[in-house]
Formats: sequence, structure tokens, C-alpha cells
Amino acid sequence: MPFSVLPQKFHLKIKLLCPPVFQSLVEDVYPVAWIQRLSKSWLRQGTSPDRLALALALGFAIGCIPVLGAPTLLCAALALALRLNLPAIQAANYAAMPLQLVLIAPFLRLGAWLLDLKADRAFVATAHFPFTHAVAQLAVLAGQATLAWFLFAVPAVALVTGPLAAMLRRIPSFAEAGE
Repeated sequence: MPFSVLPQKFHLKIKLLCPPVFQSLVEDVYPVAWIQRLSKSWLRQGTSPDRLALALALGFAIGCIPVLGAPTLLCAALALALRLNLPAIQAANYAAMPLQLVLIAPFLRLGAWLLDLKADRAFVATAHFPFTHAVAQLAVLAGQATLAWFLFAVPAVALVTGPLAAMLRRIPSFAEAGE
């Protein structure tokens, strides 16, 4: 039975009956307290609510990029370059992963429409040409989908960062850290 499911009166009994030496064992058996403490330390990892909001918005936007495998590396590089919270940006990236898979086809179609290309014929053409031509065609498809993604991602990050920062400022842990 997880620690958080136990009634509140048992929390105190477990802490009183368990010697300090075995506290880590209790946390291993009941990891909810450990996860809460770890997440609070990650959120306070030398960052302000504004920087954390930027990290979350960028992580979610980059997580939707229509090129499989690229978001994790891009988020890590961006977090290191801009000194953003790496666990937060990666968590937002992984949260957006299902949306990434859903948005590949719409981004492909929008990119083909923007560039006036035929997206459907490109897939058929790859089967009749050598491997290098197929790779070149897939690169064109990835480029047109990325163009469509870029047109949505930049305004989305700009629009989401401000309200997200305002929400994060209302969390008590940030109010305590700021004082």
C-alpha cells in the first residue's frame, strides 16, 4: 500500500516508529514522499518562475517537432545553451511526445501546402528510386513538416510562457524561494 494512501495518522506513526537509519528504506517502500521532495528540488533548481515557464513552453513546443528522435537532443542542447532547467524541459518534451506522433501528418500536409508540393506523391516516389533518392525525399518531407511546425511553435511559446509564469508564481514553493 503506497504511503500516500495510508490515513494521515499512520504517517506520523511510521515516522515516529522508524529510526532515522531506516528512513531511506521507508522512502524506498513508500516513494511518494521521495518523489515529492525530489520534484520540489528540481523545481527550485536555481531557476525563477519565468525561466521555468520558458523551459516548460520550449520543451513542449520542441517535443511536437515532426522529426522523430530530434526533440530530446534539441531540448538538451537548448537547456544547456540557455541554462534552463534540464529536468523540466525534458519532462515537457516527453509529455508532448504523443502529440508529436499525432501532428506529423497535419504538419506534412500544411508544409506541402505552404511550399506548393505534393506530399502524397513523395511517399510513392521513394519506392521506385535508389536509397539515396529515398533519403533525399524523406529529408524534403521532414523539412516541409518542420517549416509548418515552426510557424506554430514560435507563437505558441510566446503566448504560453507569460501565463505559465504567472501560474508558477502562485505556487507557494516559489514564493518561499523568492523571499
